[in-house]
Amino acid sequence: MKSPLEQASHATAVAAALEYVPVPAFEDNYIWVVSDGRNAMAVDPGDAAPVRAYLAKRGWRLAAILLTHHHNDHVGGVADLLSDERVPVYGPVGEVLGAADAFVTRVSGGDAVHLDAPALDFKVMDVPGHTRGHIAYFQDADSIGTHGTPHLFCGDTLFACGCGRLFEGTPAQMLASLDSFAALPGATQVHCAHEYTLSNIRFALACDPGNAALHDWSQKAAELRERGVPTLPTTIAHERAVNPFLRADDPAVQANLAEALHESVPDRLTAFTLMREWKNRFR
Repeated sequence: MKSPLEQASHATAVAAALEYVPVPAFEDNYIWVVSDGRNAMAVDPGDAAPVRAYLAKRGWRLAAILLTHHHNDHVGGVADLLSDERVPVYGPVGEVLGAADAFVTRVSGGDAVHLDAPALDFKVMDVPGHTRGHIAYFQDADSIGTHGTPHLFCGDTLFACGCGRLFEGTPAQMLASLDSFAALPGATQVHCAHEYTLSNIRFALACDPGNAALHDWSQKAAELRERGVPTLPTTIAHERAVNPFLRADDPAVQANLAEALHESVPDRLTAFTLMREWKNRFR
């Protein structure tokens, strides 16, 4: 089985002339940059410096910014980037976005975002849980026609083998948000905002120790990180198979939770809630 990264590399190679790049920032953030070879869009630029340096290295011009939520490691570099050139910025309704506030066009679930260059179209999804107003951006195809690869920029809602902490939302909200992602096409490339994969896999194995696909992915992910290669993007199909937070209705996951936590697990919401609380203290 190809790793999500290998699948993503193949899909990018055969798609229209768009390149999807995870630019490292801070300790474990990725600022996703999408370019047509000349113009580029940045998603959640919490720090301007790595974006500016990468664009200069590639000879790309920043043409737009997308924001998923208000945390500073996702919005802190916006004002600095806009000091170079004013470009369109899109972000969630109802969240205070710091110094970026004055520049943001507000969007919410069901809205469409169209960019001319690079040529990109997104459907906005409301995905509360990590924060109250968190949004995601779904691109249904990365090339003209019906055979392009879908892409999802999910901020801190979904991670490879994990999900975001519930800083402002409820377990029911986060579970519904993850359900909306799980319903997307399996080939959708998921551009998560943090390299949390190895620690998430350790927790996933505690929840789902009999999952053969998860054990296989644990080995492949460790090999990628040993080589300094990102484990992202992942795919929706891959997350359905290995991410315990998308498998809260699985009888094996529920049985493992009941045994490990000495709790009754009557339904998937209880399973999800117990998992998220366990993950908060898992070491």
